[in-house]
Amino acid sequence: MSTEGVIYRVAGPVVTATGISPKMYDVVNVGNEKLMGEVIKIVGDYSIIQVYEDTSGIKPGEPVSNTGMPLSVELGPGLLTSVYDGIQRPLPVLRETMGDFIYRGVSAPGLDHQKKWDFTPIVKAGDNVTAGQVLGTVQEGPMLHKIMVPPGIAKGKVDSIKSGTFTVDEVVAVIDGKDITMVQYWPVRVPRPVAEKYQPDVPLVTGLRVLDTMFPLAKGGAAAIPGAFGTGKTVTQQSLAKYSDAEIVVYIGCGERGNEMTEVLTEFPELEDPRTGESLMKRTVLIANTSNMPVAAREASVYTGMTIAEYFRDMGYNVALMADSTSRWAEAMREISSRLEEMPGEEGYPAYLAGRLSEFYERACRARALCGEDGSISVIGAVSPPGGDLSEPVTQNTLRIVRVFWALDTKLRERRHFPTINWLTSYTMYDKQLIEWYKENVAEDFPTLRAWAMKTLQKEAELQEVVQMVGSDSLPDEQKVTLEVAKMIREIFLQQNAYHPVDCYCPIERQHVMMGLIKKYSDLADKALAAGVQVDKIVYLPVRTRFNQAKYEDNTDAELKAVSEDMDKQFAELGV
Repeated sequence: MSTEGVIYRVAGPVVTATGISPKMYDVVNVGNEKLMGEVIKIVGDYSIIQVYEDTSGIKPGEPVSNTGMPLSVELGPGLLTSVYDGIQRPLPVLRETMGDFIYRGVSAPGLDHQKKWDFTPIVKAGDNVTAGQVLGTVQEGPMLHKIMVPPGIAKGKVDSIKSGTFTVDEVVAVIDGKDITMVQYWPVRVPRPVAEKYQPDVPLVTGLRVLDTMFPLAKGGAAAIPGAFGTGKTVTQQSLAKYSDAEIVVYIGCGERGNEMTEVLTEFPELEDPRTGESLMKRTVLIANTSNMPVAAREASVYTGMTIAEYFRDMGYNVALMADSTSRWAEAMREISSRLEEMPGEEGYPAYLAGRLSEFYERACRARALCGEDGSISVIGAVSPPGGDLSEPVTQNTLRIVRVFWALDTKLRERRHFPTINWLTSYTMYDKQLIEWYKENVAEDFPTLRAWAMKTLQKEAELQEVVQMVGSDSLPDEQKVTLEVAKMIREIFLQQNAYHPVDCYCPIERQHVMMGLIKKYSDLADKALAAGVQVDKIVYLPVRTRFNQAKYEDNTDAELKAVSEDMDKQFAELGV
């Protein structure tokens, strides 16, 4: 098979070469500067390559060489705290040698091959092992990094295994005569195998009330956050990265503006992880592929992030993967498709857009890994529809795949209601599967309270149409109370301040207490009406103001208990 050829044609990031006879998705080096590219189409003797770097100045006749390997990532100790570009080049390492802008044709390994790690074996010579089984562990910050048998080994006997300090390239074990190091290489477009996939029946607890109570995402599930510019997609994803109960966070900044990625890069190291007390960055991997980076690398970045997430899932960890934003990824596919002169689909996107989105989201799962432990990947994909138009192809194709839809609303942003998740258009399809978990782990009446709150908000939406036509004074007293209770659900429960030190995270048990108190107010208000109490007296009870402030207090749980007692007392004074 020929590995040397020449450039025949250049069209932006798409280069056509002849004479190399590659396989699909082989990585090739293009031009005199050896720019990294990937074969995406083969037509006769012509190989069409998408180049992950700027192709300015490249001309026909320059050499092309085939590596014979697909685009792969290095997996091993050192991944956590790393900041990579879309093809796993470590940006801090590159910055040390060339400053703030990356030169063309440069590369660096994804892991530090000089650093030594303390390896502690958990199997011994003579043991039989299978693919994915844990051979030993390395302490990497607050996380225990498990060194596993590579998936390529079906079954084997441990000839020898060592304990001590090693680099990722040094041999730590020998299985059936094959040397095993602490680093694995895995092609990014190939899903890593699992032993068994589970039904998604455990929620990803995020600390955001509107998500956990109203529209929960199951561990191993996929969610979409579409919204127009400025509605808070990035802030919501950052809150999920900070406070969700996933052990590992993989954050992919796919085609985002540089200032947004800068915020993530500067904020995450400063944030204290509520679980470990150390920096949040110590359990995070960042893929930074900003909008001024080459468009082809953007297309690869989501696969790079997903493969790293699968590696940690294979250790038995729960991983939260944030893709911000899949619209930029789709735009990269559209640009490359047009360079290939393919038949365009809707709005110029390639006809295979839905297939590519499916391939990506379907790698999210909760499963028993080959090592025998349970792990999961939960994918939260932000979508940036132009002008907030949710009928555009990326949003629509995403909604056909994911089972949770968190719709961000510009009208809520204008009303300063954050997070701007619209409770009337958002939905979750995991609610029925999660009922048993909520009953066992939170409270028996949790699903009932959720259903009551949703019904109240829907009633409010219907009544608002009447109010706009005839005014609220013409409504009967029962409906006036319904409007007030719905207002409490919106303002006390659904609104949450991502930047407040107390309100930024709300435990699931506290969410149940808060919703229970709103239901209690509703029931007591109904009794007061039945006893002939005027609506104004019910609406302007002082306890409502105290309830509204309780979520910002340092001793919130004690304050909520006091609110409950105040509520009983003040309604008793009304004769209820």
